[in-house]
Amino acid sequence: MNAVQTLTQKSLAEYLLHVAVIRPVFIWGPPGIGKSSIVQQFAKQVGLPCVSLLGSQLAPEDLIGVPQIVDGKSRFCPPTMIARSEPYCLFLDELNACSHEVQKAFYSLIHERRIGEYELPPGSIVIGAGNRAQDSAIVKPMSSALINRMIHVQLQASHQDWLEWAHQAELHPMVLDYIRLRPDHLWSNPPKHEEPFSTPRSWHMLSDALKEYGGDVPDATLEVLAYGCLSPVHAGQFKAFVKQARSKYRLNAILRGEMGWPHAPEDRDVLYFLSQSLRAQLIKELPRTREALAEHHRELAHRAKALIKNLAAISFEMAQMVVARQDGEGLPDWLLLEIVRDLPRLVERKDGA
Repeated sequence: MNAVQTLTQKSLAEYLLHVAVIRPVFIWGPPGIGKSSIVQQFAKQVGLPCVSLLGSQLAPEDLIGVPQIVDGKSRFCPPTMIARSEPYCLFLDELNACSHEVQKAFYSLIHERRIGEYELPPGSIVIGAGNRAQDSAIVKPMSSALINRMIHVQLQASHQDWLEWAHQAELHPMVLDYIRLRPDHLWSNPPKHEEPFSTPRSWHMLSDALKEYGGDVPDATLEVLAYGCLSPVHAGQFKAFVKQARSKYRLNAILRGEMGWPHAPEDRDVLYFLSQSLRAQLIKELPRTREALAEHHRELAHRAKALIKNLAAISFEMAQMVVARQDGEGLPDWLLLEIVRDLPRLVERKDGA
């Protein structure tokens, strides 16, 4: 199931303050985008302890307890983690990863805030969270009865919200600078096979590892860390970004005409990173229609066309990569028409040189 309404990290925190205090909420989203940390921060904000239960590790008796004889009668006694006397926030993480028997045990806890004879203290809050079937995570179909007991919302990664948090959390400067430059690399779809992939959580892990090493991390170590945390493409780009940051090459300086593209064979990874960065900047800054062009857009487009021609003289493959559509995203059509018109003439001049 995908919840129709989608919220970012900051808007979800505001949403929980108004909705979770009156009704149970279920947060859908891919792994590693901050569902658990948002709930924990919310609980702290409303002054409640947060008790987390991991659905994939629960059995029914972990909720309803085991029977005991009290005054000659059997009675189920919920575990002390749940049966508390003061209000708290109960976070049911990976709720849709638990068995159907465990799901049934949650029915009354979520809807009526009770298990057997035990009732959650007034003021307690129940929040669930889970991954989606397309995330290649452990999920089981959630029964309609359980779905209907909660208000559903989907969380998506927002680079603005994450960067604001990451700056306050003092993540490694290289990680912050990279995501500012390539916000589209903050999160990637989980792969169909076993390999690391990029999420806000994996960038946080990379930051922790880089800070632990301290100083300038050797290139070989940086490569091991990046490929151990991120999607392979993002890892290669991050490695090239760090190498570029340590070198003399800067995209803004290249755009201003203060320096040219790196062309030495040992700088090919830097060239690849800079060309990808040019593509991302053009997609971000240029309007989709010619009618919306301002003077600074025209200047950027004029400079970009010249740079793409120069890039083609070094690596025609990378120049093609800049203009190609990737995942349905590409340069504005009006700019593509001009580039497609000019690039063949450049190739002819190069061949005839």
